[in-house]
Amino acid sequence: MKLHHLNLTVTDVQAAKDFLETYFGLTGGSDREAGFDVVFDDDGFVLTLMKGREVHYPKTFHIGFPQENEEQVDRMNQQLKEDGFDVKPPVHAHGYTFYVKAPGGFTVEVLC
Repeated sequence: MKLHHLNLTVTDVQAAKDFLETYFGLTGGSDREAGFDVVFDDDGFVLTLMKGREVHYPKTFHIGFPQENEEQVDRMNQQLKEDGFDVKPPVHAHGYTFYVKAPGGFTVEVLC
């Protein structure tokens, strides 16, 4: 058994979709309506994005994108920083990791 899809409620569907496509390689998108879209990973996982006026995830809620090594984590951190995102440097915790607040109101973890 494997997880097939997940729905995220976001305040800005297009900005969330662009972020996930740009930094994490998700692809697709339905462009059916402004309040809904879909992106996919290479394994067929479906991530739906649905517009909500307010987004209130629990403080510890996040989605994670594992990288192969620390150099990739560092590159991702640097790119996000250069593009204006507020990211702290990666730290060694439960892995080599950092978090970033994504457009739309959810948090992403990048780790190896």
